[in-house]
Amino acid sequence: MHNKNLAKSINDAGWSQLRKWIEYFGIKYGRLTIAVNPAYTSQECFNCGKLIKKSLSVRTHVCSCGYVEDRDKMAALNILKKATIGQIGSWSSDLNAWGDLSSILVGSNTCQDNLSQ
Repeated sequence: MHNKNLAKSINDAGWSQLRKWIEYFGIKYGRLTIAVNPAYTSQECFNCGKLIKKSLSVRTHVCSCGYVEDRDKMAALNILKKATIGQIGSWSSDLNAWGDLSSILVGSNTCQDNLSQ
């Protein structure tokens, strides 16, 4: 495209639509969806958090802390960490005895939680 701003807005609209669809299907199928800013996830060390700039041709992350990992796997781990930071346990959605969708916090003591309410 000749107009770089137009190309960027078309690209942004595509990502926005993808996010809307993912959120829609997450709600439809009872799954939690969390949007995470992917900036620097392939450059930030998963082990120590140090930012190590590298070109796209460098496929392996090697940090001075000794952590070595595939760049894409480390980005996925960093995205997971950003999505779950500050969360207690993990959410699980399953059908209950009546066939209804029920969400519970995995690792919580639901009996104790109910008694304290």
